[in-house]
Amino acid sequence: MSNNKHIVLTSHPPQKHLRPHPINWGGTTPEERGPVIGSLNNANERNVIGAHSGGYGVYRALAIAAGQLNPIHKPDLTNTMPTTRIGPHPQWEKEDKIVSLDPFGHLVAESFKDLLDKGIDIRPTIAVTRARIDFPELREATIAGRLKPDGNILMDGGEANVTKAAIEPVWYLPGISKRLGISEVVLRRSLFEYTGGMFPDLVTRSDLKIFLPPIGNISVYIFGEVDALSNPKIPLACRVHDECNGSDVFGSDICTCRPYLAHGIEECVRMAQNDGVGLIVYNRKEGRALGEVTKFLVYNARKRDPDGDSAAAYFERTECVAGVQDLRFQDLMPDIFNWLGITRIHRFISMSNMKYDALISQGITIGERIPIPDELIPSDAKVEMDAKKSAGYFTDETVSIPQNAEETIGRKIDEY
Repeated sequence: MSNNKHIVLTSHPPQKHLRPHPINWGGTTPEERGPVIGSLNNANERNVIGAHSGGYGVYRALAIAAGQLNPIHKPDLTNTMPTTRIGPHPQWEKEDKIVSLDPFGHLVAESFKDLLDKGIDIRPTIAVTRARIDFPELREATIAGRLKPDGNILMDGGEANVTKAAIEPVWYLPGISKRLGISEVVLRRSLFEYTGGMFPDLVTRSDLKIFLPPIGNISVYIFGEVDALSNPKIPLACRVHDECNGSDVFGSDICTCRPYLAHGIEECVRMAQNDGVGLIVYNRKEGRALGEVTKFLVYNARKRDPDGDSAAAYFERTECVAGVQDLRFQDLMPDIFNWLGITRIHRFISMSNMKYDALISQGITIGERIPIPDELIPSDAKVEMDAKKSAGYFTDETVSIPQNAEETIGRKIDEY
């Protein structure tokens, strides 16, 4: 090709010519913090490692190779601003409170307009919009009378109005290393070596502190007023859910994922209808971040176990295949809550101690912890639930649903 002379077979060009825009992580304003520029169009402007929408980078590269995408295309951000403004919140000003996403990622079009007008390719890493969700279980709850349409949160047909956000990962490497209790050098070296050397800048550009990893994004669904999330006196129901494609989308009965997600959504709608607010955080971490192939291999190993599919061997089989039981690193999960300004969760729809401990460690207080009702557990998923209880899911009934739950969520509780 005629332009091969422009290809640099390294991501570490001579540094003396580079003057990237500085990033002051934890800056109180977008201008003070500085823009995150992951564009590949101009090496002189890049101030991060990786590229925007990293999880889809190979598809973009394929589209360019196939002549379907102009490699120097810049997005037109006209009218793409959030439908609802989020923040700023006090947590944004502390560089160790949010380390895995850019809190200003949804404000690019307005905050960096001058730089955009100069042709600098700055791209949003967060988008916020309004929509309706049509979840079959909500229709069932409406027909059964557990939920009543109000024309605001819940429509007559069972659809629910939501504010939703999509968040791409933006990792502040010094903050990630501090959160996980490892050195930044070890973190960079491992990320470089065990991704097949995909990002040489991790070990050659210590001056670049931001990494855009090629992993899935986070989706957030808010039921009720967004501003209510940061008010600790307004009751908040929340479900943090890690992706399970087989159950969430296709309804597999081997786990409790979709039933628990549906239960969480119902609780969120009910809370929003009772002067509160509901929140679903959906993380793309399929199979405990081990991947769906590994998950299905474990399914086969469990079902073919000569001693039977038992709770005692549940996580052992996972570790035999994957070498580890869980790679979700819930330590990073609270960043979403800090981005939303949340300091208190009144009804946490989760039995996971890992999620609970991660939130508590970040100073977020939790009132009730809500288990999945027994009647929602598929028969083939009882082994999974027993295993999770044995491995650390809470079972103490004193933190379960109180007898006066309907009364409790129907008012703003003064002690909160």
